[in-house]
Amino acid sequence: MGRFLNPDSSAYEMALNSEIYVDKTDFIQYTNRVINTVNGFICNSRPRRFGKSITANMLAAYYSRGCDSKEMFSKYAISREASFDKHLNKYDAIHFDVQWCIMAAGGVQNVLQYIRQNVIEELKNEYREVRLEDSMPLADALSLVNACTGNRFVIIIDEWDVLIRDEADDTAIQESYIDFLRGLFKGVEPSKYIALAYITGILPIKKLKTQSALNNFEEFTMLNAGQLAPYIGFTEEEVHELCDKYGRDYSQVKSWYDGYLLDDYQVYNPKAVVSIMQSGKYMSYWSQTGSYEVIVPLINMDFDGLRTAIIEMLSGASVSVDVTSFQNDTVSFANRDDVITYLIHLGYLAYNQELGEAFIPNEEIRQELKNAVKRNKWNEMAVFQKESLALLDATLDMEEDTLAASIEKIHNDYASSIEYNNENSLSSVLTIAYLSSMQYYFKPIRELPTGRGFVDFVYIPKPMYKSDYPALVVELKWNKAAKTAVEQIRNRKYTQALEQFAGDILLVGINYDKKSKEHTCVIERIAEE
Repeated sequence: MGRFLNPDSSAYEMALNSEIYVDKTDFIQYTNRVINTVNGFICNSRPRRFGKSITANMLAAYYSRGCDSKEMFSKYAISREASFDKHLNKYDAIHFDVQWCIMAAGGVQNVLQYIRQNVIEELKNEYREVRLEDSMPLADALSLVNACTGNRFVIIIDEWDVLIRDEADDTAIQESYIDFLRGLFKGVEPSKYIALAYITGILPIKKLKTQSALNNFEEFTMLNAGQLAPYIGFTEEEVHELCDKYGRDYSQVKSWYDGYLLDDYQVYNPKAVVSIMQSGKYMSYWSQTGSYEVIVPLINMDFDGLRTAIIEMLSGASVSVDVTSFQNDTVSFANRDDVITYLIHLGYLAYNQELGEAFIPNEEIRQELKNAVKRNKWNEMAVFQKESLALLDATLDMEEDTLAASIEKIHNDYASSIEYNNENSLSSVLTIAYLSSMQYYFKPIRELPTGRGFVDFVYIPKPMYKSDYPALVVELKWNKAAKTAVEQIRNRKYTQALEQFAGDILLVGINYDKKSKEHTCVIERIAEE
């Protein structure tokens, strides 16, 4: 049993001893299925505070020959699987955290040598019959142990990408690190001595041109989590159970901390959920992560359409994004899509894989991005928020001409990149225009099924503003009439979906006439009975 080779289970036991622990041991069922196969090379990237280290510690505790962890795992889901005993504590496990090793090595210049020397020293103590040299590459040492004993290794690397993220300008360090990883994982020899490789960090594996630098790895990311989706963060079912146990309002927890869409799962940030369960305070816990300082310069980059996209998403809209060009590093930004893709990996945005769209997942992240925008002192943002608030006031005061003029001004001044072609483009501008509503209303509901059709937008006031702010039902028209939009709301009974809402409802019809290039608005009130 050593620090890096065949560690004990104490790190994982810390998680098990915590007040709140959510059983994710089913994840081991997947690794047991792919161990000793070509699919046993896994890169699982996820944001900070999404359980990366706990998962790495869990795998080490399960596979390491330095543990006797059967009793520890017997309480959890993996113990009920047929493969449980087959692989339990059967492998030489090598587990290290690159971030910690940098500190222990005295800096990034020494970290690769530090890892190599310490792991080889522990290998020499474990395999005294194998002639291992202090100066040999780590990959060569593992190959030699395998050739002499037949033993295969489980290699687990936490914070694998820290040298890619934090040493972005040091190409020599990055190239040495990539070469180290290639030697460890790629080629014929690694396929002999590796039973399972699991690396985890924030970023996917760096691309060299268009190919992954380690293209034998299966990648599971915030863009495509695949079979690992339910193990990245907390699922809705798990959060429901915690809310029941701790007496928290699930709907509030959902609006604050939900929103990451991974395959068929709605996923929550575990750190935030644990914090709200323990403290009961609905607030942002995100700025306590180390990634906050990263986004301030990111969103200030001078790429066409980036600021408009940020404003759209702050307003509750989704924006299209091409995630394929991002090079999985922190310096090769070529366009707005690369920045947005990086923000997805950081967890500041969520991604709808089916639609190819990015969006802000929840209220916690919305507050963090708003704070980041304020720190950047976007002058246009400050002016825009003032004009958006005036637009909301015009809506609530039922000032139809003022509302129409405000929408037109916001389109011309802040969303001119969105060319009017149809109702969809009009809806994009409307979403931006109502940015200020996010202070008082939940994220707007698009295409809500109700009555006999789908209403374009529904704004529901937050509970603390319910007595002062009406619900808004907004219908858009293109080359028709604003009055027609309101009549459609009434005739198709779009307000039926709001029957449980105790309060006034404003019906807002907005039309854009392509020929005259003018907006017109009609607003009617349905008073609470």
